[in-house]
Parts: sequence; C-alpha cells; structure tokens
Amino acid sequence: MSTEAAVAGHYGRGRLEEMILAAVMREGKDPERLTALDLAAVDEFHVGGLESTQELAAQMELRGGMRLLDVGSGLGGPARYFAAEHGCKVMGIDLTEEFVRVATSLTKRTKLEALAEFRQGSALELPFEAGTFDGAYMIHVGMNIADKAGVFREVRRVLRAGGLFTIFDFVRTGDGAMRYPVPWALSEQTSFVVPAKEYRDALQNAGFRVAQERGRRAFAIEFTERMRARMAQGGPPALGLQLLMGEKTPIMMGNMLAMMKEGVLEPTEFYSRAV
Repeated sequence: MSTEAAVAGHYGRGRLEEMILAAVMREGKDPERLTALDLAAVDEFHVGGLESTQELAAQMELRGGMRLLDVGSGLGGPARYFAAEHGCKVMGIDLTEEFVRVATSLTKRTKLEALAEFRQGSALELPFEAGTFDGAYMIHVGMNIADKAGVFREVRRVLRAGGLFTIFDFVRTGDGAMRYPVPWALSEQTSFVVPAKEYRDALQNAGFRVAQERGRRAFAIEFTERMRARMAQGGPPALGLQLLMGEKTPIMMGNMLAMMKEGVLEPTEFYSRAV
C-alpha cells in the first residue's frame, strides 16, 4: 500500500455523513437548515478548532471574491468558514474520497456550494493551472506528507505572485520519543513531523519568503486541556471529533497533549509570500 493510500485510509470512517447528521439532530439542529458555525465542533479538525481558524483568518489578508486553495481540506470546515464569513471562493483538495464526498454534501446543506468546492486528489499533483489562486492554506496536513518540498512547489506553481500561503502544522521541537496513536496517524508509517527549519528551507526553495512564524504551544495546551476536562465531566458532545477519531480519541488527545507539554511538538503557523 502506498503512503498516500495509507493516509487516506486512516481518515476514512464509513457512514461518516450519517453519523454527523444524526449528531446534528441529537443537538436539536435541523440538518436542512445548517450554518457553517453549526458544524464547527466536528469539521474544524485541528488543534484549537474554530478558535485557531479565526486566528489564522486575521492574518490571511482575506477579501470577498478572492480565490483560495485549501490543501488537505478534510470535511471542509475552514473552507466553509472563509466562504461564509469572508466571501472567499475556496477550492479544497483532499486524498480521502469520503471526506470530499461529505464536505460537498455539508457545503450544500449550508447553502455555500457557490463559494466552496471540493475535489479528490493529491497535493503533490494539483489539478490546476499555474497562477489559478490568490492565496492558499494548509491546516494540520503536512504531518501526513513526507515530501513537503514537493507540495510547496506545487502550491507555488498554482499561486499567483504575491499570494500568501498559510500553514498551521505540528513541528518537532525536541528529541523526545513520538507517542502513537495521534489524531493524524496510528504509527510512524504515516507521520512525518519535522522541525520548523525544514518548513522554512522547503518554502524558500519552492519560491516563498517566510514573512511570519508563530508557535502556538501554550494556546494549544490550554485548548486541549479544556476539551479533555469537558469530556471527562460530561462525556463527549454529540457532535465532536470522536466521530472522526473513534474510540481511540482519548488516547490520541492524551498523547498529543503529553508531547506538547514535554516540548517534543508545537503547533506552528507559517505565513509565506510567493515571490
């Protein structure tokens, strides 16, 4: 099995849309009258959830009508947020066929299909012409990609000069052992976490200038501890990330939190300009 097939298989759950819609109804919402924010608890699949997406948005120079590429779009949470709140036209691409199918369906249910679209495919071979997009972003995707230089070259190819490429990924900040499972991988077979310097070097070599970098460890620890405390007190919410991660959710969250506290990992933002 190829690495990409293994990554796609890690995220595919089967019956995912059915489970999400059932959870929506248990929370008292109408599946036919959803907003992007109604789904944030499950479709913002990264540390910090909607809060971190909003933080990213504040730095992304968003404007109505701009063409954004979402690399590794998952269930489409950030894409729908940028479409609904900022009027951006977002194209998402993801390896996992089920994610693409569910993202498309949920986008129709939120009446955002004119602004957000999703395709199945590889970030290493983007099916778009050069200079198609005004901006691009990648949220908790690089940890599943060994060839970061290849992805960054492809993003630079489809991004216009001057466009901003925003990344929010876990990077390695210490020599301690990796603990598995984590939300993005069950083992080292599909986990490719590297130091921030490797991101900076690969971005520069691909034709980007890193304009800003920000570590988010303290925020991420506080957010994860808050989430775990809520789950310990009242159990997981009906509409929560356990729909994506399954029964291993507490172990995955615990391993991720432990490595952040030990200084092994840090979620980090990179804002890079295409030159």
